Amino acid sequence: MRSRIMMLMAVTADGKIARGGDHFPDWTGSPDKRMFKALTMRAGVVIMGARTFDSLGGPLPGRKHVVLTRHPGRRQPVAGVSFTSDEPDRIAAGLYREGYSQAVLAGGAVANSLFAGAGLIDEIILTVSPRLFGQGPGLFDTILDMELTLEDCHRIDTDTVCLKYKVVSS
Repeated sequence: MRSRIMMLMAVTADGKIARGGDHFPDWTGSPDKRMFKALTMRAGVVIMGARTFDSLGGPLPGRKHVVLTRHPGRRQPVAGVSFTSDEPDRIAAGLYREGYSQAVLAGGAVANSLFAGAGLIDEIILTVSPRLFGQGPGLFDTILDMELTLEDCHRIDTDTVCLKYKVVSS
């Protein structure tokens, strides 16, 4: 058994998740931030890559953090944060054993690609924000072939759309 993995990401209208690797993730509107907080609090755990974690400036309150890094021993211990180089399947199984039925995967592109490549993403929720960056990382950093089914589509504010997909096969 393993925790269900929900990938939750904000993207620009041109499909970018940031301008670059160190871009502070504060470019979305309040409705997106409220949705992110609600879904991650409900799950209780958020998984992300080290660069994404570093861009936050510290852990988000009230949630366990699993931070993927190639060198977990080089990180200073942080309360509520687990730095790991474990494979995605071990992470998902471990979270389930700890009592988490679901987890939110919150990027970046490398972390998303690792979980997608292992076939561990169960659903994808995207908020499409009315911005264009022109360059920068996308959702994934590798070639994938995932089949999705659109479960829901709605506006979360005047110019921002939320898309919810179920992963059919990966």
